Amino acid sequence: MNLSLRSPSAGTIVAFKAIVFALCLLPAVNLALGWQANALGANPIETITRASGEWTLRLLLITLAVTPLRRFSGLHWLLRLRRMLGLFAFAYALGHFAIYLWLDQFFDWNAIALDILDRPFITVGFAAFVLLIPLAATSNSFAIRRLGGRRWQSLHRSVYAIAIFAVVHFWWLVKADIGRPLLYASILAVLLGLRGWWRELERRRQLSVPPPAKHLEKKVIRLVPRQ
Repeated sequence: MNLSLRSPSAGTIVAFKAIVFALCLLPAVNLALGWQANALGANPIETITRASGEWTLRLLLITLAVTPLRRFSGLHWLLRLRRMLGLFAFAYALGHFAIYLWLDQFFDWNAIALDILDRPFITVGFAAFVLLIPLAATSNSFAIRRLGGRRWQSLHRSVYAIAIFAVVHFWWLVKADIGRPLLYASILAVLLGLRGWWRELERRRQLSVPPPAKHLEKKVIRLVPRQ
C-alpha cells in the first residue's frame, strides 16, 4: 500500500471527504431534477419513495463496510468518513419518511397509524427509522463526551439491528422480485459475519492470556528481642 494513502495529509482527507459528500448528495439531486423535469415515470411519487429508501439502505451498508475496509487495507483514516456516511443514511431515511407522510398519506395521521400497525413492512421500516434518530442525534463529539465512550458505542451498535430491519423492510416491500433484497441481505450477512468472527477471535485471545500471577505472600518475620 502506498505510504501516501496510509498517511495522507489533512488537505487530502478534506478533499476526499468533499468528494464523498458530493457523491452521497448526487442521488438526491438526480431525483430532484427528475421530479422537476417530470422524468420519473408514470408514478413519480413511488419512484422517489423507493429510491430514497433504497439509498438509505445502501448508505447504511456502506457505513458498516468502513470498518472492514479499514482493517483489510490499513487505511485507518477511513474511519473519518463513517460519521458523514451515517448522517447521509439518516438524511435519506428522513426524506423517505417525509415523502411517505406528505406525498403518499397527505399527513392523515389516523391512516398513517393504521398503516404502521397493519402493514408489517411499514412497521419494520418505521422501527428502523425511529432507531436511527438517536444515532443521528449523538453523532457528534459533544455526545461522545457526554455519554462516555462505552455507552456511546453500545448505543451505536443498534445500527446492526437497523440495517437488518431495513433489509427486511425492502424485502417485504418488493415481494416477488427479490434479486436486490437478496443482494443487500448477502452483503449485510458478510459484514455482520466479519464482526462476529473478529469478536470471537478477540474472545479467544483474551482466554489464551494467562491470568496475572498472584503476589507471593510475604513471610512474617518475628523480631527476636535483644538479650
